[in-house]
Amino acid sequence: MERQNGGAADGGDFMFSDEEVREISGLSRCGDHVAVTCGCTSHRYGDAVGRLRVFASGDLEISCECTPGCQEDKLTPAAFEKHSGRETARKWKNNVWVIADGEKVPLSKTVLLKYYNQASNANGSNRSHNGRVCHRDEFVRCTSCHKERRFRLRTKEECRAYHDVLADGNWKCSDMPDDKVTCEDDEERASRRVYRGCSRSPTCKGCTSCVCFGCDTCRFSDCSCQTCIDFTRNAKA
Repeated sequence: MERQNGGAADGGDFMFSDEEVREISGLSRCGDHVAVTCGCTSHRYGDAVGRLRVFASGDLEISCECTPGCQEDKLTPAAFEKHSGRETARKWKNNVWVIADGEKVPLSKTVLLKYYNQASNANGSNRSHNGRVCHRDEFVRCTSCHKERRFRLRTKEECRAYHDVLADGNWKCSDMPDDKVTCEDDEERASRRVYRGCSRSPTCKGCTSCVCFGCDTCRFSDCSCQTCIDFTRNAKA
């Protein structure tokens, strides 16, 4: 259940103080996030209005309300900016706005990006272009000893190593980058394997914070696999 800004403390109150968001119109506090009316203006189509959800993890999601029948939900701010028809896209921090003190104010000039910016600074190369934390640790099973080995995916080089391993149907511990492990080494305990580097929950089994469906860190223009080819082609479109 949402409550309008200024009510009794519960739920999303821990994220922003009443003083920080006092001037922002249409803001509600929920169990794990705050929600606020937002918009993006196109010179051709006018204002597209949506509902922005801000999570403490840094995630930003927008449900579009540009028309009564619009079904677009959980858009990133960049996707919402594009959906609105904004002519100068790719500057969503300046182009997506909220109403504060009766005026349209860019997100970049509000406190609403506080958690997004903190997560961005903390995770740098581990973020996709839409601002989500993306690459959790993954495991690959050795075809010789049948033990699962952890692959950390924090850098482009680590992502490339894991990507190439997936394409190799005969991968062995001896192929591990930097000779980190051999078949003689014990497998990680099951209680340790559940911790996979998600910023939202250390035992997460896959969520919007740690699952990436393609970004410049984990897709490669010099790779001939169909996944990378499709990503490179779409990125240029």
